[in-house]
Amino acid sequence: MNGDERYLFDLQGYLVVEDALDANQLTALNKILDRRIADEVAAEDHTHRFLDLLEWGQPYQELVDNPRIVDYLAELIGDPLRLDHVYLDIIRSGKGPIGTSLHGGATPLHPTHYYRHRNNTIRNGLFVVAYNLYDVNPGDGGFAAVPGSHKSNYAFPSHWKELDGSQDLPFVTKVTGRAGTAILFTEAMTHGTLPWRGQERRTIFYKYSPPAMSWANRYFNADDYPTMTRRQKAMLAPPSAYPDPFLGGD
Repeated sequence: MNGDERYLFDLQGYLVVEDALDANQLTALNKILDRRIADEVAAEDHTHRFLDLLEWGQPYQELVDNPRIVDYLAELIGDPLRLDHVYLDIIRSGKGPIGTSLHGGATPLHPTHYYRHRNNTIRNGLFVVAYNLYDVNPGDGGFAAVPGSHKSNYAFPSHWKELDGSQDLPFVTKVTGRAGTAILFTEAMTHGTLPWRGQERRTIFYKYSPPAMSWANRYFNADDYPTMTRRQKAMLAPPSAYPDPFLGGD
């Protein structure tokens, strides 16, 4: 991370990284997704969530330690870290799989949602990398954030949580980005999904955590992915207080 990025993340609780996926990656990821949609999603469905993305093959497995992103993870979570869980959402119109309510945040105290800064070091709990597989343009909807809420000392007011357009929320930022953009954010920041008005939203979510912590109630088994690299397999480890640093490995 450079100084500008470090400042913006500390200020906002999120960071936009352009070109986190190149054209070849986008083509491969979307091609696999096209097949999954054809097999699993009815034409009339307006939204769907896919799980178990690592079983979809190498293009999705390579995102575990995406070279464009992994240095950010090391600085914002620490080395070592672990992949906690993954999923992919499509939204054709309206609300997504979990609706349009703002959620997340670190207040009141949450055991996995936190942001800390001490001695020029940033540390986060559960942390998200969200990849746009299609362009997200102004007015489309999609990811929304309450910048700075990761450092709030007060709980987010419940009567402000709905993003369905029924109220004006000027403190909510609508985050856009072309295909290949990654949005990095801490779950300590209040965030949500605006109603979708674009052509189709396709978003991959890879969520990471410190090594001794888990949000998900199930873990990956590295033995299920024999073609993955040593480093990728290490990032699939179950939570432990005694892991070895591995981000310098191959």
